Amino acid sequence: MSAAQAGPVLPDGVFSTDPATVDAHRLDRSGWVPEGQPLGVALAESVADVRAVLRHAHATGTPVVVRGAGTGLSGGAGATDGSIVLDLSRMNRITEISAADQLAVVQPGVITADLDRAAGAYGLRYAPDPASAAISTIGGNIATNAGGLRCAKYGVTRDSVLSLDVVLADGDLVTTGHRTVKDVTGYDLTGLFTGSEGTLGVIVGATVKLRPRPARTATLAAYFDDVASAAAAVTAIGAAGVQPAVAELLDAATLAAVEDANGRRPDRPAGAFLLVQTDGPAAEAEAADVHAVLGAHTARVAAAGDEAEGERLLAVRRQALPALERRGRVLIEDVAVPRSRLAEAVEEIQRISQETAVPVFTLAHAADGNLHPIVVVERDRELDEDVWAAADAIFTMALALGGTLTGEHGIGVLKRKWLGADLGERNLALQRRLRAVFDPTGILNPGKAV
Repeated sequence: MSAAQAGPVLPDGVFSTDPATVDAHRLDRSGWVPEGQPLGVALAESVADVRAVLRHAHATGTPVVVRGAGTGLSGGAGATDGSIVLDLSRMNRITEISAADQLAVVQPGVITADLDRAAGAYGLRYAPDPASAAISTIGGNIATNAGGLRCAKYGVTRDSVLSLDVVLADGDLVTTGHRTVKDVTGYDLTGLFTGSEGTLGVIVGATVKLRPRPARTATLAAYFDDVASAAAAVTAIGAAGVQPAVAELLDAATLAAVEDANGRRPDRPAGAFLLVQTDGPAAEAEAADVHAVLGAHTARVAAAGDEAEGERLLAVRRQALPALERRGRVLIEDVAVPRSRLAEAVEEIQRISQETAVPVFTLAHAADGNLHPIVVVERDRELDEDVWAAADAIFTMALALGGTLTGEHGIGVLKRKWLGADLGERNLALQRRLRAVFDPTGILNPGKAV
C-alpha cells in the first residue's frame, strides 16, 4: 500500500475508509456525481488534525476536498477519485461572543443559524442569512461567500468576516485580518480566502461581525399576475429610496410547488409572490412606503400582523428549494444581473424555458438582482444536452445584461466551462497563477472553481 493510500497519521477514529462513511461524503447538494471513489474521510476534530491531513497530502500529492455540511450547490464539495475528504463538521464550537466588540470567534463547523441564535442572547445577530442557514456551516458559507435573504441590506458573507485562521496546502497555519472594524494593512487576504471554494487553503477558524438585532421588523406579502410585474415592482422600491432587509421573489411555478408541499390550494393562484421585510427603528414607516409602491403594481398586498406571522411568510421562501427537490432532480443556477435589469432577466428565463422545453423555476433575492433559475427534471433523467442548452442560454443572457455567472453559490464544477466568458482570458489566467502561489502542487480541490 502506498503512503497516499494508507492515509494520514491521525488519532483513532479520525480517518475512516469505511464504505458507508465514504459514500455519505461523496456528494454535495448540487446533484453532480463525481467519478470514482475517494480514498477515505478525515473527520477532523482539531486544527492539528487538519494540519496533519494537509502535510500528508502535500508530501504524497493526494487531492483534498474540504467539506462542511455538504449543502453546496455547485459541486465544490463533491469527492473526486483518489482524494481525501476533509470533513470539518466536528469542529463546531463558538469559542467567543463579544458584545462590546460585536463579534464572534467560531470554528468552521458551526451551523449558521446556531451562531445567530447564540448572538441573540446578547441582543445581536449574525446578519448573513442563506436559505440553508439551519443546516449550512459558517466555514462553508465563507468558502463560497454565501449570500442569503438579508444580503440586500447587510451584504454577503465577506462583509461580515474580520479575520480567518487558515491552514495552507503544506500544513502551515496563518491568521489573516484583525478583530478591528477597519483593517487596510497589506493585501486583503481575508477577502481573498473568502469565496475561494477550498482552493487556496482550509479555513479552521473565523472572527465574524455581529450586528445589533433590529428592534422591529415589518413584513409585506404581495401577489402579482406575472413575475415580470413583480420584478418591476422591486425596481420601483429601490427607486423610491427604500432599502429593505429582505425582498424575495418566487415565480408561479415555485410558489405552487411550495403550496403543494404544504398541502395548500389557493383560491386564486398568483403569477408571482414577493416578500418584502424592513427592519430597524423605522421598519413600520419604511413598510408603509413599500406598501404604497407595491400598490401601484398590484392590488394584492398584505402586511403581516406581527413578527411571528412575518417569520411564517419567510418560511415560505426557505421552503422553496426543498419543495422543488421533492419534484425531481434539480440543477440549481445562480446568476446575478444589475438590479435595473431584473425584469428583463426573468422574462428571458421564461422564454428560454419555453424554447428548450426544459422546466425552469425561478426564485430570486430580488433587491440585489440575484436570480436562482432552477431546472427540475425527472429523478432518473440525466442532465442531458437540452438541460445544458437551457443553462447555457441562461448564463449567456446574464452576461449579456452585464451580469455574472454566480452571485453566491460559487463556480465549483458545474460552471467552469463559462469562466472565460465571464472573467476574460487574461483575468482567468491571472487568477490561476494566484491559485498556484498558494497551492503549488495542486492538491486543494483540483478541478474546482478557477
